[in-house]
Amino acid sequence: MFVIKNEKIAIPIVLFAGLLWSLGPLLVRYMDQPNQVPWQYLFTRGVVIFILLNIYLFFEEGKNFYKNYLKAGLSGLIGGSGLGLAMITFIYSIINTSTAITLLCLAAMPFMTALLGFLFLKEKISINVWIAIIVAVIGIIIIALGNTNIGSLMGLVFGLVSAMGFSIFSVSLRWRKETPKFTTVSIAGLICVIVSTIMIVESQQSFLSSGYNHGLFSMHGTIVCLGLILYSIGSKAIPAAELTLLSLTEIIGGIFWVWLPILGINEIPSNNTIIGGFLIFMSIIYYSLTIKTNRRFIALN
Repeated sequence: MFVIKNEKIAIPIVLFAGLLWSLGPLLVRYMDQPNQVPWQYLFTRGVVIFILLNIYLFFEEGKNFYKNYLKAGLSGLIGGSGLGLAMITFIYSIINTSTAITLLCLAAMPFMTALLGFLFLKEKISINVWIAIIVAVIGIIIIALGNTNIGSLMGLVFGLVSAMGFSIFSVSLRWRKETPKFTTVSIAGLICVIVSTIMIVESQQSFLSSGYNHGLFSMHGTIVCLGLILYSIGSKAIPAAELTLLSLTEIIGGIFWVWLPILGINEIPSNNTIIGGFLIFMSIIYYSLTIKTNRRFIALN
């Protein structure tokens, strides 16, 4: 694999990965009636993620890449299940509420990861991190108070569950560091395929949507994989603190694309979302500053 050790080169690569991921919400908004085809979306995206990542692993590790599945173990299954849950609840969040709310919920992931690490891995949480967590919680509460209708509130809940799923994935990798990360993501794609297949068959729906929709489903799966590969290349040279800040690229970019009038969505966040989002951003920046001395690297491999 192409290895980058220079942080000045790695940072733009990780930023570009975040920008790729930020296009996801825009693709969902461009879909034709996404609320009618969530399982078809998850099925197609899961298939694309599973196939592309295994092709990548084949070129990266050779014909014995399949042995990674034997190494995944319980941590890989837990991490894949958590990531699969995150993928499933993401689509239900974004079709029920604004893009900004969904992405701001995902922005709270570092704090959920810290809490899960504290509960299950006995990792210590400093006073400064507790302060950041409390500020982020206040931001989420402000956002919730501005979304009192049932649909939007459910979107907020699904967004928080999605963030929790991503956190489970992160903690599973900390629990057993030798767990093959890309294989775990591939397992998550396979779980999405299995769950969506069960739901489609159970509800007697068709696996097919329009060609237009399937193109967008596949495109979303592709940018997820490309982003992961670029993130993996760049993140090996960037400490955890910087990566936490760089993760804001996906959040800010996703909100910007659906707001940009020229792209045709023109989705404007509410005042509560802006205020709550500001507090979440401040908590992330503060969190990153408090762990600045931590040179731990959290690259995928």
